[in-house]
This record gives sequence, C-alpha cells and structure tokens, in this order.
Amino acid sequence: MRLPKKSLGQNFLIDKNIIKKIINLSVIKNRNIVEIGPGTGELTDEILEKKPASLIVIEKDFKLAEILKKKYIKKKKIKIYNDDILQFDLEKIVKEKSIIFGNLPYNISSQILVKIIKFKKWKPIFSDVIFMFQKELGEKIIGEFNSDNYGRLSILTNLRFNIINKFVISPNCFRPKPKVKSLIIHLKPKKMKFKIKNINKLEKITNIFFSKKRKIINKTINKILNKNQINMIDELNLKSRPSEIKPEIYYKITELVEKI
Repeated sequence: MRLPKKSLGQNFLIDKNIIKKIINLSVIKNRNIVEIGPGTGELTDEILEKKPASLIVIEKDFKLAEILKKKYIKKKKIKIYNDDILQFDLEKIVKEKSIIFGNLPYNISSQILVKIIKFKKWKPIFSDVIFMFQKELGEKIIGEFNSDNYGRLSILTNLRFNIINKFVISPNCFRPKPKVKSLIIHLKPKKMKFKIKNINKLEKITNIFFSKKRKIINKTINKILNKNQINMIDELNLKSRPSEIKPEIYYKITELVEKI
C-alpha cells in the first residue's frame, strides 16, 4: 500500500460513503471531468463508475502517477498527467462544461483555488468546482461579510463564484488521519458584474485594507483614491473597518483604481 507523503500534504480519502456523497454533488454521466490530486484513485474509481465522457487527472507525485497509469491502463476515457497543478496550464485542457474535483493538498489548496479564480476566460467553460479544504481555510473561503472569517480569500472567491453546497468531513475518513477537520465546498461560476481587468489588483487592494483590519478605513482609502472617486462609491462608510465593507465595494474600488 502506497504511503502518503507529508511533504506533499497528502491525506488519502478512504471513506466510501463520503466519496459517494462528493460524487453525487453533480451529474457526472457524459460530462468532462478533471480531478486534481487523485492520490491512489479512490475518488477516481467512483467517477469512472458514473460513466463520464472523459476524465483528466493531474497528480504531482511521480510514483502515484505511475500506479494510476497501471491501474487504469485499459480505461480509454482517462488521461493521467504527472505534473504540478500550480505550474500546469489547466485552461488549455479543461473541456466544455467540465466539472473539476479536488482533494487538495492542504499546504497549497488556497493557491490552487486562486489559480482557478484567475482564469483568463470568464464565464469559463467549466460548470462546477468541488474542492476539499482544511476546515479552517474553507471557512475563510466562504466567510460572509461582517463575520470573523470574512477577508481577502472570501472577497476573491465571491467575485467569480456562487457557493452551492458545503459539508464537513471527519479526520477519521482519511489515511493518515489529519489533525483537523476538512470541508467540501461546491462552487459554481457566476457572471462578472464588475469590469475588473486584473484580479491581481483586487488581491493587492484587499491586502492593503486587511493588513490593518482593526483600523477604520479612512486613512487607507485616501491613499488609494481621491475624494471625487471616493464620493462615487455608494454605501461607503469611512468609519468602517475592513471586515465591515461589502465585497461589492472592494470590487468598485478596484475598478476605480484601474481607471487611474
């Protein structure tokens, strides 16, 4: 039995009931599927049982990728890439109406999500993203405005995704058992209402605000925008703290910065 590597943040999901619950979040039959971090193929097996049109898996671990290639040698619908997802050009291989699954390594899961948020084409050709995160990080991704978990990552995610579903997974469902709970999050792309050309700008702006998250935004925003621009933003209270500012206001600030 292949042992998980701590250096790659590997924890293999082995609970069949949870695997089925994840798979049943979306209709797989005759759909194009992408799986990031398949590990030993437990989720992969269930995906193939549902008869997808095609299945692409991306696995960084060379030995695991070789195991998967041997395991699925007779399966024509599956293509296995031994590659680092952070370096991999995902936009080139994702097909029409694809579903992207991922039991993501905890140590790079936020980077993978941000990579997908930054896809150049939007609305993208994929229809669903179903990812597993460490629970603490997952709660920051779905953190609601004016809550303790609300911040840079939830603002970025909200720009391009609707949260459809979520559920917690116990450490007992993995080998080896992680020290923390996990959170499955089902995301669907949404139409962009704001004309933000460069999401890196939004990242930078939210970083500026949330680096001083306990202070009111008055001084910070005056360093970014002039008075006329500030007056163009409805519902902006300069005595608010960063967590008290709605995502839409951060998007509007970014739009105005891009016009400077």
